[in-house]
Amino acid sequence: MTDVKYIVEAEHICKSYVGVQALDDVSIRIKEGEIKCLAGENGCGKSTFVKIIAGVEPCTSGTIRINGKDCTKHTTKDAIDEGIQVIFQDLSLFNAMSVADNIAMNKLIKEGKPLTNKKEINKIAQDALNLIGVDIPLDAQIQELSIANRQLIAICRALALDARLLFMDEPTTALTKNEVDSLLNIVLELKKRNIAVVFISHKLDEVMRIADSITVIRDGRKIGDFAAADMDSKKIAYYMTGREVDWQQYERRDGDNNTLLEVKNLTRQGNFENVSLNVRKGDILGLTGLLGAGRTELALSIFGMNKPDSGEIFMEGKKVEIRCPEDAIDLGIGLVPEERGVQGLFLSKSVNENVAAAILKRLKGFMGNIDSNGSRKLSREAISQFRIKVYNEDTVISTLSGGNQQKALIARWAASHPKLFILDTPTVGIDIGSKAEIYEYIQKFASEGMGIILISDEVDEIVSNCNRVVVMFDGKVVKEYSEEEMQAPDIKHQINTLVESGKSN
Repeated sequence: MTDVKYIVEAEHICKSYVGVQALDDVSIRIKEGEIKCLAGENGCGKSTFVKIIAGVEPCTSGTIRINGKDCTKHTTKDAIDEGIQVIFQDLSLFNAMSVADNIAMNKLIKEGKPLTNKKEINKIAQDALNLIGVDIPLDAQIQELSIANRQLIAICRALALDARLLFMDEPTTALTKNEVDSLLNIVLELKKRNIAVVFISHKLDEVMRIADSITVIRDGRKIGDFAAADMDSKKIAYYMTGREVDWQQYERRDGDNNTLLEVKNLTRQGNFENVSLNVRKGDILGLTGLLGAGRTELALSIFGMNKPDSGEIFMEGKKVEIRCPEDAIDLGIGLVPEERGVQGLFLSKSVNENVAAAILKRLKGFMGNIDSNGSRKLSREAISQFRIKVYNEDTVISTLSGGNQQKALIARWAASHPKLFILDTPTVGIDIGSKAEIYEYIQKFASEGMGIILISDEVDEIVSNCNRVVVMFDGKVVKEYSEEEMQAPDIKHQINTLVESGKSN
């Protein structure tokens, strides 16, 4: 029997910050050639554990052995020398530099070699690309590449440094289904080369496809180590949250069939063409399709941020001109955008300021000053209603987990009582517990008569929450599924097939 070789043996790891116990007696071992999923809700301590192993932060107490050596007190350089590499969500690539330079630079710096030997740079980069079997031009600039190819460059950069253990943090967030499949196949190839991969993802179906083992962390404590073969998505969700996580398929019960929003032949050159759709009170209209299908661009046009070239928009039967977001807000339209950190939140501001941002007109008091008492009352109510985990309403919103940031953004628009609420990929990068809560809010809004447009590339999310669905492909609407068609037993398969091919059966 072959002896098991562990790359990392972390025992009784504790990490505390001022007033916060981020990790409490966590022990995790990672074997050579193992694909381990590190699962847990946002804020549970996963990222803290990764930072400690990578030498970014020291643990408060506990012991760490890497490749059999005591490394409890080690630096980032020490971790890299032992083959530990982390691919963070932002990838940390140099966008204006070439593929070859991005792959080779860290290796050359580590070895103290000049950064000007183009022949050696290209050889290092090509060898790394060959290891995972992909062909990307060495002279292409990173900013010219798709997100999927940038992920591959980040992997190659790690391989060039002789990685033995690769941490991947939410690597599939912005990828299409085909790109996800390709990435997961590459992870399996790394396993064949005896490289260990720790895969951090909220997409449990992906976890189940590739993981050998699953370690679950909840509130800073390890719940357990599980063989992936003994688990399913529901079990993982239960261990992550400590409760049964489930959601009901939405059924519209509103009897008002008058159209709330109608879009007729809306076109924006290069984004979408001749798009027509309508939303009634109580509808949750799903808008799905591959990334680049025109979904987000359409949402931005309805919200006044992406002026269309032609077509018409009607609200409650009246033709409207939406020239800017303020026009949309005045008409009763709210938008949770695709990139909450860039387009939605004021990251340096408090929860209070973020929640109140959509209703500043209503909060104006004497001489135009903002009613601070009214604003705080609103924020406290939102924190309670949407179960936002935060110390108080003055907490800077950038310090919150992704799920809590998203709930605060939803709370902002809920405070404005919109007639039409557009949510663009509202659960991306969010743990399953927060995801279930957001589904609950969306369905509650619709049941109270709000019209909803839910944009997502997760077909499970669309089918669970939408009573009607529009599929877009290459900027065009290729099919709308009625309420009756949404009841078909194979509806997920139908929509998945159409999303990938753009052609109805």
